[in-house]
Amino acid sequence: MFDRRLFLLSATALAACGRGSPSQAQSGASAEAANDTPRIVAMGEAEIDYAALTEADWRARLTEAEFRVLRQEGTERPGSSPLLEESRTGTYVCAGCALPLFRSETKFESGTGWPSFYDHIEGAIDTKADYRLWTPRTEYHCVRCKGHQGHVFEDGPPPTGERWCNNGIALEFVPDEA
Repeated sequence: MFDRRLFLLSATALAACGRGSPSQAQSGASAEAANDTPRIVAMGEAEIDYAALTEADWRARLTEAEFRVLRQEGTERPGSSPLLEESRTGTYVCAGCALPLFRSETKFESGTGWPSFYDHIEGAIDTKADYRLWTPRTEYHCVRCKGHQGHVFEDGPPPTGERWCNNGIALEFVPDEA
């Protein structure tokens, strides 16, 4: 059975063993390079090819709520994420594959009820047009596992003016080591 805590600890250990911090591993990388990011392996698990995982594999790895958001492009209820209150320094990683997506320094209170960031780690996110509502929006996904994260809007603070509005359930927080 998949153990997310062990998985994240392995990711942190990988970063500490010569690969730099999680943000350094992706900072400055292109989207193409992020696809070639070394796969993070939990102890006792074989290397994971996220593109080859079936729907049944994902259902076994994720909770029902995580599956609905990450794999079916759902949205969690606003105000429901404990990450709204997270204020430590660290990295927000994809809950599906632990790829670093955001640094805590870019998090801000948007008042929307979802964790929001004014910038993402370069090369970690793919975007696409979303036409499911009355107006087109830009949806974004983790570049490695293709897990749905949220939508980006142009009403954020400086320096980017962007608001990367993320489902908290699609993220895990990894604090920086003290």
